[in-house]
Amino acid sequence: MIDTAITSPEARPGGPQPIAGRATRREYAALAVLLIGTAAAYLWRLTASGWANSFYAAAVQSGARSWKAFFFGSSDWANAITVDKTPASFWPMELSARLLGFSSFSMLLPQVLLGVASVALLWVIVRRYFGASAGLLAGLVLALTPVAALMFRYNNPDAFLVFLMIAAVWAMLRAVEDGRWRWLLLCGVLVGFGFLAKQLQVMLVLPALAATYLFAGPPKLGKRIVQLVAAGAAMVAGAGWWVLVAQLWPADDRPYFGGSQHNSIIELTLGYNGLDRLSNNRSFGDNPEMKGKFNPFGGQAGLQRLFNETVGGQIAWLIPASLVLLAGAILLCGRAPRTDRKRAALLLFGGWGVVTALVFSLMSGTFHEYYTVALAPALAGVVGIGSVVLWRERDRGWVRGALALSMALTALTAWVLLSRTTDFVPWLRWVIVGVAVVAVLGLLVRTGRTLTIVTLSAALFAGLAAPAAYAVETLRLPHTGGIVRGGPHPDPVFPNFGNAGGADEPEAEAPAAKEPARGFPFTTAPTDKVLALLESNGNAYTWVAATIGSSDAATYQLAADFPVMAVGGFSGGDPAPTLEKFQQDVAESRIHYYIATEERHGPPQRQVSEGSKITGWVKDHYTATTVDGVIMYDLTVPRVTG
Repeated sequence: MIDTAITSPEARPGGPQPIAGRATRREYAALAVLLIGTAAAYLWRLTASGWANSFYAAAVQSGARSWKAFFFGSSDWANAITVDKTPASFWPMELSARLLGFSSFSMLLPQVLLGVASVALLWVIVRRYFGASAGLLAGLVLALTPVAALMFRYNNPDAFLVFLMIAAVWAMLRAVEDGRWRWLLLCGVLVGFGFLAKQLQVMLVLPALAATYLFAGPPKLGKRIVQLVAAGAAMVAGAGWWVLVAQLWPADDRPYFGGSQHNSIIELTLGYNGLDRLSNNRSFGDNPEMKGKFNPFGGQAGLQRLFNETVGGQIAWLIPASLVLLAGAILLCGRAPRTDRKRAALLLFGGWGVVTALVFSLMSGTFHEYYTVALAPALAGVVGIGSVVLWRERDRGWVRGALALSMALTALTAWVLLSRTTDFVPWLRWVIVGVAVVAVLGLLVRTGRTLTIVTLSAALFAGLAAPAAYAVETLRLPHTGGIVRGGPHPDPVFPNFGNAGGADEPEAEAPAAKEPARGFPFTTAPTDKVLALLESNGNAYTWVAATIGSSDAATYQLAADFPVMAVGGFSGGDPAPTLEKFQQDVAESRIHYYIATEERHGPPQRQVSEGSKITGWVKDHYTATTVDGVIMYDLTVPRVTG
């Protein structure tokens, strides 16, 4: 559908700025097709991934059982320790589990709904300023981005985070229109709530939000600055209410904040989930030999990262084209007034995308491929806006050249990325190049109606066929664990960090196939014999078992449906519980079994962890029993000595 309602000179970037009125039936029908198609695709084989990321699934299970676990984001509903994130992203999943019963479907359904809502809200934003065609294209690009197809049906925190970032953009652009305080305050609250979803990652959109209003907001400059300060206060309030309550809650009456070394949510925010993500100086513990040498996630930092073999297929398909389209659309704004709404939208989406891409490219700390879902809406917005804005001005020669260049770059990118997976639809890259040639030729010349339709069809196919193929493969394949990626690539095998060395040392081998792969991020479901022991008289104990690391604990908890204590939290290195606290819980018969695990939860540490102390104490005072390869200690039966 070509939106001709905004092709008049008055609707061009430099002219008067009409705001789209009520959508027509045809526009609503097209939107309905997009949203229904997105929902159907994302719901397809939704439960194939089972518990998906069991680390977070256990938190959802706990929040569905205990309101305290709900509020804090506890790994278990006996509230020993939290996951290493703030809890808001789990709340929709936990409410769904309370309403529908805890299952894979009830847990993942809210993620799908957030994906559909994100596509719809992006359509609302783009259509308001650039028409229905641009809105539909932006929504379609977002829905077909492989990493979005992955994370909008997975139980990581990213789905809720992305929706809140889009909502903050919507509120800010409304503020640019009329300068009303309510929109700025709402924007601040949404960013603050995004912090509660995934802490500092929401800040990726903040520079673009502030810069856009500071540049394009209504006069006067002094008022704009004051309003932005107020929006900042609203942001602090949007996140601070939870931080304040959580931090002031008596420590002995709440779970330990997982991921921190001193039971502090502030430390978790600024350290483990903050600066440590940007720099690898602390990402792998306190071992000085590890600093600056080893980054197993997402490849080495640098401007090429978003195009490398593991990240490229997630997000990179339209990045080169988006840069051309963004530059061209901004140039078309010409000498438009400072408050030009169209340019403001371009600056906001473009700024969001550029900042996010640079941070992800250059950060040397922990970076996972799926983080790039935070870039997907910005990229989709720029592509939807830029394509339509330039198309409407194609009577200019340089605009036709820019459109042709963006098409050629897209085809080249598709060729490079698809060439890395030659066993996956090997014919597709050839077809894309052939169709792209037709599109480029059609874009370079002024054509009649028939050739225009051919050109548009060819451009849409050449631009979206490759990411769509990756998205379909993402929907088809199950994904589990903490490190996942879309497309035909298998989920990565995690190295044994116990043997991790410097950059010149060989990568560690995965666990031998003949042994159960246990320890982060691999866990095997407990056998019937192990499960029977855990379930035996399970209601008599606060925790039916304790084990080092949240991934192992989560697997046992999800299977047994009783709380399992995650000693040391996610990596096993958190000082919780202390040996003294663990001994007290054992003395009070609150823990039934201790399950010994291999120490594969992180690199060598210079200090003995509380988990190691606990394991040593258990071995000294209790008798080990091996059940189907699992070493278990019954903590209610001390070893007889003397």
